[in-house]
Amino acid sequence: MLSAAAQLLESGSSLMHGWVPIAVQVVTAVVLVAAVGWRSRGWRVVWLPVAALSGGAVAYGTHWYIADRGLAGEPAPRALWVWIASTGMAVAVLILGWRSAHRWRRGATLAAVPLCLLSAALVLNLWVGYFPTVQAVWNQLTFGPLPDQTDPATVTAMAAKGARPPHGTVVPVVIPADASHFKHRGELVYLPPEWFTTSPPPSLPTVMMIGGQFNTPADWTRAGSAVKTIDDFASQHHGNAPVLVFVDAGGAFNNDTECVNGRRGNAADHLTKDVVPYMISHFGLSPDRSNWGVVGWSMGGTCAVDLTVMHPEMFSAFVDVAGDFSPNAGNKAQTVSRLFGGNADAWAAFDPTTVITNHGPYTAVSGWFAIPWEGPHTSRLAGRDAAPNPGNQTVAAYSLCALGRANSIDCTVIPQPGKHNWPFAGKAFAAALPWLAGQLGTQGVPRIPLPATAPSAVLARPVIAAEHPTAATK
Repeated sequence: MLSAAAQLLESGSSLMHGWVPIAVQVVTAVVLVAAVGWRSRGWRVVWLPVAALSGGAVAYGTHWYIADRGLAGEPAPRALWVWIASTGMAVAVLILGWRSAHRWRRGATLAAVPLCLLSAALVLNLWVGYFPTVQAVWNQLTFGPLPDQTDPATVTAMAAKGARPPHGTVVPVVIPADASHFKHRGELVYLPPEWFTTSPPPSLPTVMMIGGQFNTPADWTRAGSAVKTIDDFASQHHGNAPVLVFVDAGGAFNNDTECVNGRRGNAADHLTKDVVPYMISHFGLSPDRSNWGVVGWSMGGTCAVDLTVMHPEMFSAFVDVAGDFSPNAGNKAQTVSRLFGGNADAWAAFDPTTVITNHGPYTAVSGWFAIPWEGPHTSRLAGRDAAPNPGNQTVAAYSLCALGRANSIDCTVIPQPGKHNWPFAGKAFAAALPWLAGQLGTQGVPRIPLPATAPSAVLARPVIAAEHPTAATK
């Protein structure tokens, strides 16, 4: 048994496709049927319907919570609701049917609950793409090493040698929160091979990497494959690449700050007043705004736009991967209440549309909006839904880019095949990186123009700051 588990880990079996998710769900269905059983007429007529209704109630409650909190960027797969309902039903069968079950059926009933939970988790993972392989899950649960991870002492020793290593290094850092007082977890920094070649190190450009709503600072390295992407890029440019800092915008896995200063912590101040000065002083990086950019996915995409337009003296370029119109913790009223304690002026101070409009023309600011595209039907649906659902991330990208252009922000909207999940975020980062690295002045990387914006008719009417709500999309 242990040998089979070890082989499963070593094989890198995919959790996004292949046999593992299917096999688990088939086994779960068989065990659940065995747990329910035929039993007595009273069981079939009374208690089994009660168990089924309990499962339905659990699924409905979960659906309501996700919609109310604005946690989803697109509709969940139907299989997720099936397995959530099955989990609720399995718990009800365990409680209601324990006394009438034979010993072997009790065993099946006990096994059905965790198996249903596992099946729901696998379908959830298929939706968000958080864990691409079994090995990724194991590394997360056991705090396994990240790609290219090295301890600070080794980095110091490598820098003292002045030799270019074959690949970059990821080093954990503890950034003081003296300015923000924001309680945050340890963060990570990727140093490209070029950083190790001189002492003091060369004044390299920097990219701040921000994850989604439920996050850890390591998500871009594990789920988004950012380290492999930047290492491959560096190897193609003689070790040259931007430094990446994988920040903690939440402070906890389920603390949705939307990178603002508010009731959930001064996340914005942490990113701008703690992280940026630390990176410049500790790693000798360029302080010039033209050498600083922000990349974010989902919530982080919203943050990337927000940070750049609010602080053009600090950042000059952004990549927004499927972000929203503005900081989003439900609809607008819920967002104002949950993030800002009901202070609408505080919300407006972090609303990109309001910020851009009030700022007026920008100088030397540019952005790349990446949106998922699943086929020709996508633009038709977006066009149909644009007016009633202005929080749609496709509509948000086109609207914000249009507003940005009107205020001298050079930007583009690039649809790419995929869904609103981490694999898409990783592909979008890889596609934007050559432009971003050149834009930020990375040595040996040519500066290339933004690709042309893909044509779209998604905007049924203009969206202005006073009217657009934050929709339930993440």
